[in-house]
Amino acid sequence: MTDNPVRTVTVERTSTGHFTATNTRGGTISFGTGSGADGDTEFTPVELLLAAIGGCTAVDVDIATSRHAEPSGFSVTVTGNKVSDDLGNRMTDLTVTFSVAFPDGEGADRARAILPRAVKTSHDRLCTVSRTVEIGTPVTATVEEA
Repeated sequence: MTDNPVRTVTVERTSTGHFTATNTRGGTISFGTGSGADGDTEFTPVELLLAAIGGCTAVDVDIATSRHAEPSGFSVTVTGNKVSDDLGNRMTDLTVTFSVAFPDGEGADRARAILPRAVKTSHDRLCTVSRTVEIGTPVTATVEEA
């Protein structure tokens, strides 16, 4: 990582309702509306938001716990309710649930012991994605000439 605080992705339309996001390192992820007649399995933007929340905190927790022991199972489930009301379309009741198992052993005992603190620290301080969602930040949308 650099000291540059700017993060950028570019989203390009690939066909009707289908897009590819590219990061500055050349990584890509395809997504779409999730309502294609062909039964597409691409993530929707809302699912990407949920994945970003889960992924961000999963990285934090994995770094903190796996230095003590390699997990034998590690999954994070993120759920929420999509609502449409006077405030517009948005997600409510976001929940992040960790299911992490470690084998027997001294290092694993340490990893199990710090797991709740690692989850709390990620949520309260470290995870940029969930911190941004919870605290909120203005989003500016503009149109530039092509």
